[in-house]
Amino acid sequence: MDDQPTPDPTMTRIIEAVQLGQSGRQAQARELLSALWDEIGPTGDPLHRCTLAHYLADLQDTTEAELSWDERALAAVSDLTDERAKRYLSSLQVQAFLPSLYLNLADCHRRLGNTALAAEHLSRVRAYLGQLPDDPYGESIRAAVRDFRVDDPTDLRR
Repeated sequence: MDDQPTPDPTMTRIIEAVQLGQSGRQAQARELLSALWDEIGPTGDPLHRCTLAHYLADLQDTTEAELSWDERALAAVSDLTDERAKRYLSSLQVQAFLPSLYLNLADCHRRLGNTALAAEHLSRVRAYLGQLPDDPYGESIRAAVRDFRVDDPTDLRR
């Protein structure tokens, strides 16, 4: 049986906005996700907050703004339980979110020249790599970690 998401109107809106951004309409996607963030609020459903902040980070014009959204995604995941994540998609595990979230933080800090913080977050990524699924997504994170150079300011946004 395929693991299909449970209908969730907020997640649907997030995914639709992300698809807009991926099709080159970043400003519109950013506007939609920002409005949705205002609706959800800083204490709303942690799955919604984490997902939205994670994707909204990639739509920012500055590394500082991206870092702020990546930090919000990490803060939200600390409120997220496996039980809540599995209500949306039965295969989700919260700890599997952490490698990507920490990798994004490491990447932002590296681009900002904060090599010590980049290295610290990269260490956290490595601690959670075992939580990643053995699939193309998991391999993409593992490959990014293998290629990551703390002292290289190149933008690795995915």
